[in-house]
Amino acid sequence: MNPTIKALPKQATTSTTSTAITILNKYLSIPHNMNSMGKCFTEEQEALVVKSWNAMKKNSGELGLKFFLKIFEIAPSAQKLFSFLRDSTVPLEQNPKLKPHATSVFVMTCDSAVQLRKAGKVTVRESTLKKLGATHFRTGVANEHFEVTKFALLETIKEAVPEMWSPEMKNAWAEAYDQLVDAIKSEMKPPSS
Repeated sequence: MNPTIKALPKQATTSTTSTAITILNKYLSIPHNMNSMGKCFTEEQEALVVKSWNAMKKNSGELGLKFFLKIFEIAPSAQKLFSFLRDSTVPLEQNPKLKPHATSVFVMTCDSAVQLRKAGKVTVRESTLKKLGATHFRTGVANEHFEVTKFALLETIKEAVPEMWSPEMKNAWAEAYDQLVDAIKSEMKPPSS
């Protein structure tokens, strides 16, 4: 039995539907830090993410660029997803648009992770989330791209804070990233006309 579901009183089995729903709502306790997909981000995970992000924040520009360079090292074809890289003849690390974009994505991902437990959900502005979903849909981002990005993110963080890195920290960042991806995927649909 799910530990968050408490035993229902006997009256719940004989009540009308609306009363049963009221009783279920009263006796079904879902922790505030659990998202709509049933994923929980614990205090311990939050502490690990906050501690590591505080250590990385000052180098977010360099780390963002490393993060994206790892993505392209693993999956060179992913460069085609970015209009500013498609026809570029400049080496990736010298592309004037890559570092600002990479920094923005890295900071948004990390800030979202830090706020996850407190907010109980991904805290990217709704308009930004819709734009992210639409852009990822339009450019053809697939599940494999999200997996490569997750691996690159975890490797970047591991290299940035090796003295803090642990299986628990890896799991915390992976959970935060998965919840952000779930939020983006929920907005990946064709634009409404």
